[in-house]
Amino acid sequence: MLNKLRAFNREYALITPGDRVTAAVSGGADSVALLFALYLLKDELEIELEAAHFNHHLRGEESDRDEDFVREFCGRYDIPLHVGSGVIIPGKKGLEAAARDARYAFLRALPGKVATAHTADDNAETVLMRMIRGTGLKGLGAIAPVSGNVIRPMLTVTRAEVEKFLAEYALPHVEDSSNGSDAFLRNRVRREIMPLLRAENPKIGENLSSMALLLRQDESCLQADIPDRLPEVLELRAMEPALRRRALERFLKHSGVKEPEQSHILQAEQLVFHRRPSARMQFPGGVTIGREYGRLVRIEDTAGIPETALAVPGTTQIGNLLFSCEAAADLDEKPDSFLVKPEGTLIIRSRRTGDEMRLSGGTKSLKKMYIDRKIPAARRAQLPVLADDRGVLAVFGLGADVRFCAGTLPAVRVTLTEE
Repeated sequence: MLNKLRAFNREYALITPGDRVTAAVSGGADSVALLFALYLLKDELEIELEAAHFNHHLRGEESDRDEDFVREFCGRYDIPLHVGSGVIIPGKKGLEAAARDARYAFLRALPGKVATAHTADDNAETVLMRMIRGTGLKGLGAIAPVSGNVIRPMLTVTRAEVEKFLAEYALPHVEDSSNGSDAFLRNRVRREIMPLLRAENPKIGENLSSMALLLRQDESCLQADIPDRLPEVLELRAMEPALRRRALERFLKHSGVKEPEQSHILQAEQLVFHRRPSARMQFPGGVTIGREYGRLVRIEDTAGIPETALAVPGTTQIGNLLFSCEAAADLDEKPDSFLVKPEGTLIIRSRRTGDEMRLSGGTKSLKKMYIDRKIPAARRAQLPVLADDRGVLAVFGLGADVRFCAGTLPAVRVTLTEE
């Protein structure tokens, strides 16, 4: 077992001289073996060794027994110990996931590197669990040798080798009664499926774990080929599906979808090939992703501009938009301004159904103009429409209705500035 730890550490550069390494210890066989192995190797590896235990308080007196055992074991070998605890509240993914999240939050907050005692058998079970639930190449990679400050030095060590190591050094450990329950999928895989596979091949645990580690390398190569920025829609369509889906997964994460599942990635892929250039879809976490013609973007819900009467003359502020109305001194065209001869109340608002405007090329609905100019659907409500009793006079950022442009003085100049 010690030789396997040495070899795995060299291959993945898990530990370097001078590291502070904290072994996560539940009190079970695997974690006790890891802690004692690192204790035997600490001088050779030139590390500062500590231990950590998290009490989930899920099994009453048994949980406290485990903590007492770990305290006594670490005290026997003068290994500094960090102890954490918490009240576990099951979330959407269940009790086991909530307990894992609480434990890892505690471990990741510790200084230095944290070593967990996942074995080759654990890795093999994870592969099978993900196959049962449905997964891709990334999921088949199972348990990562390194994840942030967490390292897993025992991924090539089998449970049988752990038991042999404990017997060799006469090391005690505690048993978790929940491991005998069939309530958890991992336990059912361990107790029912793995023995059947092991009957076909005694090295099934090592083989599946080795396969997972190799697939992680393949996944890493594919990830390296993904562009830093999300390509345009036409580029995405031309990409190999394996790269396109990984690019979309990364984009979803950056857009606020914390844990994109395969169904979410396929959903984003539907947007890439959607016939509507302004299509949009909902994703977990209240995230909306949509097409803005040639690209995918996260859509931020924006309210329209409330209908507001302009002070003539004077200034009117609507959000970060400031409109000034004054008597025109000339008929010169100026940026972000229109010359009009208002009839009735001069107002600013968003587009309404039925709005139209006549430009030099003829009369069109504002909706058609927005589409022709490829203005993203999410931004259309933010275009200020200048209107009076006759209808639309102009749209800032688009143009003015040629029928209502002031050709002579007196006239009112309406100017927009953004703060």
